[in-house]
Amino acid sequence: MNNVAAERPRWDLAAESIVVKIRWFGVIMGYVLVQTRTGLHNPAAVRAFLALGAGYAALDFAFWRLGEVFLKRWPLFVSFMESIFIALLCYHDTGLASPFRWYYLLSLICCAIRYQPAVAWWTLGFHSISLLSLAWSLGFSTPTGSAWPLTLVIMAWVTWASSSLAGLLRAAGDQLQDLNSELVRVRAELEERVAERTDALRTSQARMIQQEKMAAFGLLAAGIAHEVGNPLAALSSLVQILKRRGPDPYTSEKLDLAGRQLHRIERTIHELIDFSRPASRAITRTRICEVVDEALGIAKYYQRTKQRRISTDIPTNLPAVLVVRDYLTQVILNLVLNAIDATDDQGRIYLRARIEDGSMELSVEDDGRGISLADRCRLFQPFFTTKSHGTGLGLFVSRQILEEFSATLTFCSEPGRGSTFTIRLPWEAALTSTVTAVSDGDRAGLAQAAADREPERTGRANPVAALPSA
Repeated sequence: MNNVAAERPRWDLAAESIVVKIRWFGVIMGYVLVQTRTGLHNPAAVRAFLALGAGYAALDFAFWRLGEVFLKRWPLFVSFMESIFIALLCYHDTGLASPFRWYYLLSLICCAIRYQPAVAWWTLGFHSISLLSLAWSLGFSTPTGSAWPLTLVIMAWVTWASSSLAGLLRAAGDQLQDLNSELVRVRAELEERVAERTDALRTSQARMIQQEKMAAFGLLAAGIAHEVGNPLAALSSLVQILKRRGPDPYTSEKLDLAGRQLHRIERTIHELIDFSRPASRAITRTRICEVVDEALGIAKYYQRTKQRRISTDIPTNLPAVLVVRDYLTQVILNLVLNAIDATDDQGRIYLRARIEDGSMELSVEDDGRGISLADRCRLFQPFFTTKSHGTGLGLFVSRQILEEFSATLTFCSEPGRGSTFTIRLPWEAALTSTVTAVSDGDRAGLAQAAADREPERTGRANPVAALPSA
């Protein structure tokens, strides 16, 4: 409707451009008729009236150039004045036989083009009275007095024909405008759908690339762990052999220290091997406390974890939930790493689980800088991140994972006072759908964040990490 209303002035201005041309045609032809004919009753008066008409046409042209219609709100006044103007021209020219009587037709055509049919018929009434008054003043019995009936008939026919034609043009214009509005609407809808499909395709492609890259990274991490394990086993054997030879107390103490450090490295490598194995898609009953311990066991290798205070309140007697354990570990680990990045040194991170309204609720709370109002609406969009080292896929993938278990991920935050992310997991009903949205490569994606972060501590990539954080 707004588009149609906006187009109305365009029709008025287009009609006005035709009217301006007709008016100037009449003025120019009037001067030609005055200069080329003889026998006029009062040539000076005719020229004066033509000058007046030229002034009016100039005003009409000026308003049209400014995008307005001159005297648009008083069409009947204009028609009335034109009827008097034409009658005076004819009176001072040659009477009813004057060629200026055809100005009545030009006036009716202009009126039919610019206004509704009712205005055109009112104009016909004014012009008819004007013509009859002219015939009465000149005398009906004069030789030229018999011209007025034919003129009235032609005026009526021109009014009907011009009004009908103008009505058809308006109707056609309205139909074209409606079609154009519908076309604009359909085009906007089509562009919106194309944009949605393009975004979905771009997201899917990005996830596939990320999955393939992380799958290759997982295989590489497993290979490195295997290669490191062989010389590590040899070193451990040498330490054991040296301890059996009964060295002095100082050497024995140092060998014990070396043995403990080798055992620590071996344990780390075993965790790396377990972490890089292909993720299982089997939906099993899983205890939240075990998944949280596993996620925190991986997060401890992140360099910034040592400057944070992480505490948990996970009762061991909570019922198990039906999930893919590896995928839930991904989600919790990603939330923990996000909380670590959101807090400063000595920041507090608190994990708590409880039963609420038939669902298992696991919350990850931090006392960091919080989330700004401008970022909240985009928090779960792919590739949105406020970190220099983030990829913007962490929270997006986490929500996708949880939706496969009919679970939800929500948050509340207050700028400057921290954030709390809450996972709600159903634990009563069994899940019957097969989890397919997250591939094996996503599990290897857990290594990406720490691989990006570890150079801050050692200058080398660390294969033990998490999903790209948002």
